[in-house]
Amino acid sequence: MTYEMPEISSIDWSKLKIAIVGGDEREQEIARLVIATGANVSVFGFPIDKNGLDGATRTKTAGESIKDADFILFPIPGMSQDGALFSNEKIYPDEAMLSGAKNDAHLIMGLPHPNLTEVCRKLGFGLHEYETDKELMLLRMPSIVELALKIIIENTKVSIHGSSIVMVGQGNVAHTLTRDLILLGANVTVAARNPVQRAEAIVIGAKAITLDGLGDAVANCDICLSAVPAPLVTRAIIDRMPESVFIADFAAPPGGVDFDYARSRHINCVWGRGLGRRAPITVGRSQWKGIAERIISIVKERK
Repeated sequence: MTYEMPEISSIDWSKLKIAIVGGDEREQEIARLVIATGANVSVFGFPIDKNGLDGATRTKTAGESIKDADFILFPIPGMSQDGALFSNEKIYPDEAMLSGAKNDAHLIMGLPHPNLTEVCRKLGFGLHEYETDKELMLLRMPSIVELALKIIIENTKVSIHGSSIVMVGQGNVAHTLTRDLILLGANVTVAARNPVQRAEAIVIGAKAITLDGLGDAVANCDICLSAVPAPLVTRAIIDRMPESVFIADFAAPPGGVDFDYARSRHINCVWGRGLGRRAPITVGRSQWKGIAERIISIVKERK
């Protein structure tokens, strides 16, 4: 997949320090693309493959990477409920860590924890969320759906074709996944609060119901998929499901499934976080498109 990238040469990147903290292989690809601009790049908290990252400074702590940064890039999957970044390190961004950046720094990431939002407000930082960028989210969607399908296939003993699937929610990820499941021959019922989303689900061939009908819908389903970060797949809903059901939650924290209760019933269930890791180069490049556009816009506004 190719993307129409912004005009990189429209600003002087060599005057910028960009810190990339946390994440996975997607951030590694972003780092390579940032390095290519000529910016001063520091990195911490994500795996780096055998080819390395020539041109970047690898620091021992997140605070070292962030020191004097103009822009701080945190990962798209955002943060856990306790405020830790999505990372192979334990990184809890707080005021002490972030205060080393420049006074007019900007932080770009997925969905921030409320504590981080407050820290940025206190420090006067610009905070930019990927989750509000629909173009960026749609560009990532094919790779995300591929991994979602892989999770479903590897955890079920029935084929997608002909199976009964209940999809809770119908945001960008859920809608695209619903479409692909229907194309593979599944019988999909979408439970959504928004009437427009229900109408969109009907248009692509799904049955659509309100959330009030969720309990009846799951009674005979093979697969239940949640994509709403709110407790909708509760103990009462799980009690209506057959023991053979597979449950997958593709929502951001705090998620939408009572996993403890599902496991107590010996139901196979998975929280499929970080779906973009399926194709880190593709997703990293799509993320960089959105990041670069924001950085260019911010720098131009400063002039």
